[in-house]
Amino acid sequence: MAIDLDGPEFLRDQVAAILRGRISSGEYPPRRRIPPELELMDEFKVSRPTVRAALSILEAEGLIVTLRGKGRYVTGHLPPDANE
Repeated sequence: MAIDLDGPEFLRDQVAAILRGRISSGEYPPRRRIPPELELMDEFKVSRPTVRAALSILEAEGLIVTLRGKGRYVTGHLPPDANE
């Protein structure tokens, strides 16, 4: 899935949706670190505030947790539609 820079959906929501999908599919397995902000910025061609906003959404949903000085990790909780 690619980011649609000209679409109506906020970039942060698009990035969050892609990362959510990767968590659901197991590409980012539970208890494993997700790529750092700089890698995500480079991959999606978006700014650091956009990446941080997307990660904040996932953290609020309980999908990732931030460990100060270590990075962000998948919690093991799946999005509600992952089991369908």
